[in-house]
Amino acid sequence: MSYQHTLDGRVWHFDNLATLLAKASPYRSGDVLAGVAAESPVERTAAKMALAEVSLSRFLAEPVVPAELDEVTRLILDSHDAKAFQPVAHLTVGDFRDWLLGELADEATLTAIGAGLTPEMAAAVSKLMRNQDLISVARKCRVVTRFRNTIGLPGTLAMRLQPNHPADDLGGILAGVLDGLMYGCGDAVIGVNPVSDDMTTLATLLRGLDEVIDRFEIPTQSCVLAHVTSQLEAIEAGLPVDLVFQSIGGTEATNQSFGITLSLLREAREAAMALGRGTIGSNVMYFETGQGSALSADAHHGVDQQTLEARAYGVARAFDPLICNTVVGFIGPEYLHNGKQIIRAGLEDHFCGKLLGLPIGCDACYTNHAEADADDMDTLMTLLAAAGVTFLIGVPGADDVMLGYQSLSFHDALYLREVFGLRRAPEFEAWLATMELADERGRLLPVSPRHPLLTLQG
Repeated sequence: MSYQHTLDGRVWHFDNLATLLAKASPYRSGDVLAGVAAESPVERTAAKMALAEVSLSRFLAEPVVPAELDEVTRLILDSHDAKAFQPVAHLTVGDFRDWLLGELADEATLTAIGAGLTPEMAAAVSKLMRNQDLISVARKCRVVTRFRNTIGLPGTLAMRLQPNHPADDLGGILAGVLDGLMYGCGDAVIGVNPVSDDMTTLATLLRGLDEVIDRFEIPTQSCVLAHVTSQLEAIEAGLPVDLVFQSIGGTEATNQSFGITLSLLREAREAAMALGRGTIGSNVMYFETGQGSALSADAHHGVDQQTLEARAYGVARAFDPLICNTVVGFIGPEYLHNGKQIIRAGLEDHFCGKLLGLPIGCDACYTNHAEADADDMDTLMTLLAAAGVTFLIGVPGADDVMLGYQSLSFHDALYLREVFGLRRAPEFEAWLATMELADERGRLLPVSPRHPLLTLQG
């Protein structure tokens, strides 16, 4: 089906829904690289106006990636909840935007319709929204998950403690863990990106993190972000695996480039759940995504990168994860060229994830060759906190010395909590008070030179 709109004395034609979505997207370098971006601001405006007139039901009839070619499309269509969709089924994309911004779309209502929305619907309406719209709607959405603590409660912001080391040295990693814990970070997960996927390294890191959590009775979870097949091997070897991690994408071909299938993810989830390591819940999966991953794998099917990112959330929510985050500026300036594009992408991703019922967080980050800097990340993290983001990622000094990119620091979390009055996961915050690292209001306390955590320094 083709679409059209008359603007500026010209009739603009769009051959199909995928083309319309791409042309309506805000300008970004990845869509230009893929050859799917609007050629002018006028064409982009015409596409937005045409998109506003499209019925939400149309997205069920016209998949942007054919179902016969793609298991992600089949998952999206097969898991669609027609009953949940019914309250908004009569709306166009433009009407849906107005409805989302209205008073009727409260937390309970948005939770109820989540399973009835496809990723393409969420992506479409985001393209019609200003940044403030993305923030206003996302903060009304609430997604709560549990493993050893409770993530996503109102008025909270969790942090992933990311203590990576360029040589996978356990002593260096534990120094980063100590740094993060002293700043009150680590309630989302203590998660290490290993340099090596070999089983000896994986065993050392898994045991080392587990020993710290067990020794100090920290109500949090660990994760070593190796490939899912390596983590399955670790489970079979009896190693202490809390969360199972995997990077995912919005098309079957993207996931194949990552060496995964949906059936493999199901197998991993079942294996992790069988361990029963969660004390208060069984959300055992951790996913990461990022705009541009499909294009970088030549697996985008002519679809714009933001729509494909939303489809990755359709994959993630099917596995009931504890957390999922967009590593928003990590892939590079070929896909998000500068701070403006990274900020917009982060807000889009967070909005779409929340609308689809995902415990979505963000790695507010950039590579050193992008036209971005720490001020841009200050802006993005502040806007995300205003939008009610589930969690953010912190690394020592905001500089990941293993992955070679710039993220947020542990100190940034203190700023956000002070400005917005945000607390940590309640179980984790109670532990901080017990350990005399924070007071009953969550404010950090001076640490004694004899504090037991300092033994992590060796």
